[in-house]
Amino acid sequence: MKIHKEGRRILFFTLLGLLIINVALHIFNASHPTFNKIFSVISGIIFLLILQFFRSPFRNLITHEDLIIAPADGKVVVIEDVHEPEFFNDVRKQISIFMSPINVHITRNPVSGTVKYFKYHPGNYLVAWHPKSSTKNERTTVVVTADVGPDILFRQIAGAMARRIVWYVKEGDEVSQGEEFGFIKFGSRVDIFVPVDTEVKVKIGQKTKGGQTVIAQLKTGGGSFFG
Repeated sequence: MKIHKEGRRILFFTLLGLLIINVALHIFNASHPTFNKIFSVISGIIFLLILQFFRSPFRNLITHEDLIIAPADGKVVVIEDVHEPEFFNDVRKQISIFMSPINVHITRNPVSGTVKYFKYHPGNYLVAWHPKSSTKNERTTVVVTADVGPDILFRQIAGAMARRIVWYVKEGDEVSQGEEFGFIKFGSRVDIFVPVDTEVKVKIGQKTKGGQTVIAQLKTGGGSFFG
């Protein structure tokens, strides 16, 4: 199993810390072997949970110029028309994907194009499914001018557990559909804002896989991936 680069330092120091604690217990708490064994088992479970969180599985990416591909693994929790105040200042269709702690937390470019706008917002840590998390939580906003079609806005949003958002893009960058644009540590959400006439291909409650699940199709006037 491949481990994502964002997790290697955390895993190293977690393993080192747990080993030190366990060795210390076996030396200085030798009169309580049952407790020491239970703590060792708990330590192993903790490490494995963190290990699976930072996994980076191989993906056969789907790419097509008029499709919007899921930027993250998770579950669709919002599909609605809303007013987007930060960049568009008009009504857009919002599609939100909730990422639980057991999901892969790599975030991927949903379209190919040029980064037109980027901004990091410090903020709160409301639970990721809270309606105000999109505007109140720590988050990044990325707007990409698609190679074909309109501007697409997407946000990484920190949740109650997440305490760090990592991004790899800046304004002016050329990005490719399916490539990593960031990582969110320990639970979160990604919002995508598209034109209201965009044809949504997912439903509320549907599971998604980053880089593989088609979530919407843009109206570009060209050929359709679906025929």
